Amino acid sequence: MNDKTELQKVSKETMRFMRGKYKLDEVPGKYYDIDCLKFRQGKRTILSINIHEDHYDFQIIYGKAEREKFEARLGEFPQAIQELYNNSRALPDGLWMLIRVDDLEMLEAVKQMIMIKKKPNRKPFPKTHIYMSNCGHRCDLCVHYKGEASFSAEEMEYARECCSAVYGDSSWEKNCAGCYFPDCTVESADCRKGKGTDKCWDCANFSTCLKTAGWPPEIHTRTITADQVTYAILPYVKGQYGN
Repeated sequence: MNDKTELQKVSKETMRFMRGKYKLDEVPGKYYDIDCLKFRQGKRTILSINIHEDHYDFQIIYGKAEREKFEARLGEFPQAIQELYNNSRALPDGLWMLIRVDDLEMLEAVKQMIMIKKKPNRKPFPKTHIYMSNCGHRCDLCVHYKGEASFSAEEMEYARECCSAVYGDSSWEKNCAGCYFPDCTVESADCRKGKGTDKCWDCANFSTCLKTAGWPPEIHTRTITADQVTYAILPYVKGQYGN
């Protein structure tokens, strides 16, 4: 059994991968009495993750075409996955697999299985007026930024609606001029000074730091639409989603 720290890494890397590669709705559900998070495109479930205290079960269903692609690469996968696949029974709606994931090595193999199930469909953000903050955010995509934005006025208004839904805050009138703005809510300037760096992402602890704002990339049972991920989460995560 792996420790809790390893499982936390699995949780964060899963969300970085799914949100970075795919534009999908995140919908909570149940697998019998077990909490799960489903990644859906319309009514089609691409991936379902059952949440246990000491591991995750990734549920993937392959149709005929997906099975053919997977079988052509079967030897690339860990023995445990090969045995699971060979011992799984195909049903009328496809071949169901429930894969235990409790470390990053197994997660890397499952990522390949997910990309066989569905090709990545998320397009990177526009880079016409890119403005990167010292804490790693895309200022030009932020609802507070008063400089030149990459989003149109209509998109920015929609971004505010998405932010309100995700963060539970409907007040977005504060204007921000970027780094060192007096009213900046990101409490990382003193930290950067103490560590002798101007850029948060140069810090070894950047990926786990809670002093930079933004949604923590963790598996959780909450409904978040694909657009809410696009407009309210991804602009605040440096370097992980094509920005």
